[in-house]
Amino acid sequence: MTLFHVKKFIIVIIGAFIFAFSMNYFLIPAGVYSSGFSGLSQLLSRLFSEYFKIHISVGIWLLLLNIPVTILGWRKIGKTFTLYSFISVIFSSMFLNLIPIKELSDDILLNAVFGGVIGAVGAGMTLRFGASTGGMDIIAVYLSRVVEGSVGRFTLILNSFIIISAGFLFGWEKSLYTLVGLFSSSKVIDILHTQAQKLTAMIVTKNSKDLKQAILTRLTRGATVVPAHGAYSNEGRDMLITVISRYELFELRKIIKEVDPKAFTNIVKTDSVIGLFRKD
Repeated sequence: MTLFHVKKFIIVIIGAFIFAFSMNYFLIPAGVYSSGFSGLSQLLSRLFSEYFKIHISVGIWLLLLNIPVTILGWRKIGKTFTLYSFISVIFSSMFLNLIPIKELSDDILLNAVFGGVIGAVGAGMTLRFGASTGGMDIIAVYLSRVVEGSVGRFTLILNSFIIISAGFLFGWEKSLYTLVGLFSSSKVIDILHTQAQKLTAMIVTKNSKDLKQAILTRLTRGATVVPAHGAYSNEGRDMLITVISRYELFELRKIIKEVDPKAFTNIVKTDSVIGLFRKD
């Protein structure tokens, strides 16, 4: 388990470096905004610099914005998820201040696309190991639990606020190019992790009792047990069907690996759920 956490820690640091590189070499020099709290940090940094003559770096803003959100996530979302997310924020903030801001191209479209793609590689790596880049993800998850609505809907609303505010304050051209970067990053994260907000897992196992209990206690999700029969082996099995959010995919994989490594699992994207989907 210690080796696993060391590996996860290293991946989070690498993801933070890649993300900071995409910001300082593509998005910030071009004036294109990132998504989430990094985009809000860009907006606040420019706003204070141009309107109040107070120069606070994007990295410092990113850290300051995430402190209250981390406290919220620690109390309401989950300690492990929040801890690694804040570690990602700390290193992202540090790298944003250490890596020089340098323009590799004066083509704003290239900056928007490559900034979005490279940043998504860093974010996708972090997501695959059960963490996030903090800020927006934690707020969206929390809002989805206390107010009716999906994580994706709240993320869209919060990102729209950043884009519209930037358009009003500094012009619409850069804000529109921001949409190009967001589209590019969403496609890359879809490849590296998943953009589906809900997923259905169908798990064929011999150890349904322990696996069911682990899902109930560690994920706080229900599961449907369906009798199954192997066509080739002629042996009886159980198939557990459960619906989870994308943030719980990493933990589900851990549970299956620990309880029944030989289980056959099929995970598919779920467009919508009709009926009770536990949010807490």
